[in-house]
Amino acid sequence: MRLLILAFALLPLAAMAQDIDKTNGAAEVGPGQHAGNVHSVNGSVRIEDGAVVQSAGTVNGSVELGANAQATTLQTVNGRLELGQASRVSGDIETTNGGISLASRADVAGSARTTNGSIRLDQAHVGRGIETTSGDIVVGEGSRVDGGILINEVHGWNSSNREPHVVIGPHAIVNGTLEFRRPVRLDVSDSAQIGPVKGATANTFHGSSPSE
Repeated sequence: MRLLILAFALLPLAAMAQDIDKTNGAAEVGPGQHAGNVHSVNGSVRIEDGAVVQSAGTVNGSVELGANAQATTLQTVNGRLELGQASRVSGDIETTNGGISLASRADVAGSARTTNGSIRLDQAHVGRGIETTSGDIVVGEGSRVDGGILINEVHGWNSSNREPHVVIGPHAIVNGTLEFRRPVRLDVSDSAQIGPVKGATANTFHGSSPSE
């Protein structure tokens, strides 16, 4: 009898950790729900407010993490990554062709990486650096990046030759080296704190944003 009661007690826990796989459609986890690995092919992935999952990823679609939601990793190939307010990722977030945005108080313990896409932090935190090749970077007001910034050199005949624009906003902090392996425009607020700069010259600006 005790074993039977224990088995029934564990059923909700097992259900919470179920994986979700979709093909040609969206994969969703509802508000406050728990799931394991959530993946889609040719569809978006949406983790609603307060939900908790392991990995969340897709090919040809966006990945959205709602407010106060949690995940271990986020990944997509052709799509954007959006992290809602106070969301948390304990590992890395990565996309190939798409932008990354972190809303207020979003926290990524690992790195944030994209090849062809912008990265924007709005009073958010990244723990192990941010990296791109062709995208702009905005470390918005009050944001913090530990582990530095890296913009890679361009490879391939079809890569963009446009200079990425990097903005370190008011009261933002970047710990670690800001390394640029291709020409960039680097604008740093006079109230920001940054580490060593390699491969670019920082332009200091006053106020909330640099002038165009």
